[in-house]
Amino acid sequence: MVQKYQSPVRVYKHPFELVMAAYERRFPTCHLIPMFVASDVVEEEGNEEGSTNRVERRCALDVDAPRLLKRIAGVDYVYFIQKNTLNRKERTLHIESHNETFSNRVIISETCCYSVHPENEDWTCFEQTASLDIKSFFGFESTVEKIAMKQYASSIKKGKEIIDFYLNELEDEGIINVPRWTPSSPPVSLPRPTSLFTSPTVLPKLVVTHIGTQHVLCFCVTDKLDADYIKRYLGDLTPLQESCLIRLRKWLQETHKGKIPKDEHILRFLRARDFNMEKAREILCQSLTWRKQHQVDYLLETWTSPQVLQDYYTGGWHHHDRDGRPLYVLRLGQMDTKGLVRALGEESLLRHVLSINEEGLRRCEENTKVFGRPISCWTCLVDLEGLNMRHLWRPGVKALLRIIEVVEANYPETLGRLLILRAPRVFPVLWTLVSPFIDENTRKKFLIYAGNDYQGPGGLVDYIDKEIIPDFLAGECMCEVPEGGLVPKSMYRTAEELENEDVRMWTETIYQSASVFKGAPHELLIEIIDASSVITWDFDMCKGDVVFNIYHSKRAPQPLRKDPLGAHVITSPVGNNVQLIDKSWMLGQDYSMVETSLTCKEGESVQGSHITRWPGFYILQWKFHNMPACSATNLPRVDDVLATLQVSSHKCKVMYYTEVLGSEDFRGSMTSLESSHSGFSQLSAVTTSSSQSQSSSMISR
Repeated sequence: MVQKYQSPVRVYKHPFELVMAAYERRFPTCHLIPMFVASDVVEEEGNEEGSTNRVERRCALDVDAPRLLKRIAGVDYVYFIQKNTLNRKERTLHIESHNETFSNRVIISETCCYSVHPENEDWTCFEQTASLDIKSFFGFESTVEKIAMKQYASSIKKGKEIIDFYLNELEDEGIINVPRWTPSSPPVSLPRPTSLFTSPTVLPKLVVTHIGTQHVLCFCVTDKLDADYIKRYLGDLTPLQESCLIRLRKWLQETHKGKIPKDEHILRFLRARDFNMEKAREILCQSLTWRKQHQVDYLLETWTSPQVLQDYYTGGWHHHDRDGRPLYVLRLGQMDTKGLVRALGEESLLRHVLSINEEGLRRCEENTKVFGRPISCWTCLVDLEGLNMRHLWRPGVKALLRIIEVVEANYPETLGRLLILRAPRVFPVLWTLVSPFIDENTRKKFLIYAGNDYQGPGGLVDYIDKEIIPDFLAGECMCEVPEGGLVPKSMYRTAEELENEDVRMWTETIYQSASVFKGAPHELLIEIIDASSVITWDFDMCKGDVVFNIYHSKRAPQPLRKDPLGAHVITSPVGNNVQLIDKSWMLGQDYSMVETSLTCKEGESVQGSHITRWPGFYILQWKFHNMPACSATNLPRVDDVLATLQVSSHKCKVMYYTEVLGSEDFRGSMTSLESSHSGFSQLSAVTTSSSQSQSSSMISR
């Protein structure tokens, strides 16, 4: 069994040289690390100019393990090999270590890295990655794993405390600056430490086997999570929970190159499965596919509630509860569920509920900023006064169950508390019908009050400030939630009309369609004012194969032909086809390629993004993919293209959506610069193809 761990990035708001001075103070002994017994330098070397220093040590640790286990194993101490590489010129310290004792039974590895913060050269970053692979251990495999877990969790926090302790000690002594290394400065070597690892307690930080130096050297804060960020925006997490979040996020970046959910959304899926990585990854991937298929990311911008919902849907947002969570009020007892289903159909109701959940996510983000602490869920207050048997109408219950099923699958851990007020006698019947479809963890958040019990001690005032209790619940605050009532039967629609409406609703798209012909690529012009903007794209190949390119030009392309309205485009007589790049333009002179060409096959879905380096005009191009056998047959761009437009075998069709985001809005929500393929009906488990970007920078968190 293999356990892998990755810590968030710890940021010391001190220069690298000062942090190294604090690091050196732990040696040769450190009263804060009692578990280290001894260490011997096996090998030490440095280069001629003194900029680098490499030290290999053999260290003994008195591991906190049961005496019985130590007697069975026949050892009192566990020996580790540690290799430190200090590069004063590059301002990095890399530490690699592995166990020598029981290496045939247990593989324990760790890599640590101190480096300069990519956005502030006066700050220092620290990161750890570790793994534990227990092959056999005298039948105590489970015990050894638990010991490792305990040690790892404690060492993550302790490691930062030790550096902070010595940084404070240096400050008390008046040492607040250490000069940077220069070629003319004398070499300064680190004292030989008696410890093994960068963190004091090492056994558990059992490292990623075969992690490879290159991974550590390429470390960048922008694709990791900072510890302060986690605490500020995500809440208190254990080291193992932090590791799960970072690893799942990294897995998504490597395998799903389209739009990546925000960290708080990933965390909800982990919490819903008790931080079981495999289970959380499965339901998250299913949800990402569902969001793409139904364009849920754009729901708040594209969905407008029908007037009948505005008049008769008895729900709405109303301030926040005592914990700062957004409060949603639903007067279910006053709602004519039958009338709404007969007038709108299931799909409209479902889409409306989804828009409520999307709005809830947005409000949680806003409240997190307002209250200065993580707020990841909302409170729902459900008033059941008026609930009766008409609410148990079978099609209405069926629609409710479907809504519950969709919400449970795609919005886990978004409900912080559900307050059910004035539950009538018929409520147990409804509860019996719906409760099996509600997750057990969600049911634990339900608080049910019958009659006017909510008005007494332990009631509504414990969760909602008295000043914002709605007026219809004997409170002082006017609530703008509609009162509902019966939907007029004149608004009812036939089953056929509702079915057609459902089909129309889910086939509406924000995507544009375009035709690509042999010799006539389709091109889209995007003007960029802010050089650090992010161009994102999402397109599906409906027919044929194309090559996708992105070009940059300092000047706007002049149209080869203007349409009657004067638009700077070329529109072919067949389908939607726009050409912008004049055949007289020379690549490398009039325009340049900023992304490596990407071949896209029929039936594939492609998502990606590009961080712009310069202002100007960017051209997204979908070009007909010529098979190798046909590569010599190139038709002129414009003059002869009309002769081939009617040839069906030379026509491709693409549906695409593009968006330009400011760097401050991007925040790592998409992967940087690499396009990838994923099946439209499922999130690919691995990337089937990717293109290496020519400008590889990440938007910093």
